[in-house]
Amino acid sequence: MADLRIRDARAGDIDALAGLEAASFPGDRIPRASFRRLLVRPSAALRLATSGDALLGYSLLLFRKGSTLARLYSIAVAREARSLGLGRRLMKDAERIARARGCTRLRLEVRADNAAAIRLYEALGYRAFGRHPGYYEDGMEAIRLEREL
Repeated sequence: MADLRIRDARAGDIDALAGLEAASFPGDRIPRASFRRLLVRPSAALRLATSGDALLGYSLLLFRKGSTLARLYSIAVAREARSLGLGRRLMKDAERIARARGCTRLRLEVRADNAAAIRLYEALGYRAFGRHPGYYEDGMEAIRLEREL
């Protein structure tokens, strides 16, 4: 993807974001209204991976005032863009954004049954530090991961 670009989300991206969210997750989706609010919230960084006019992925980071910990709240890659290294690029971008905001650690939760995502996070240096039983809508457990930045 020669024209791949990672950029901040804009108001005009909401429909595409909602579509990617619906295609990526059977439950636990971020509602359209939440995406709208997060666009303007200083405690959030919503980044998109695009190629031309196509949305291929996004990452959503959350920050707390006075904290050096950032949280990856969500990340998604369009089915047609998987296995191209886009998840890795979005993660590296998220880490760069977190460091630029003064964060020293990045945390996330991942479904215990999402082996591909777990492999990616571990390859990037994330280590498990806990679990949340019944974390997801369908009762699936979450694994909590963290990386020093």
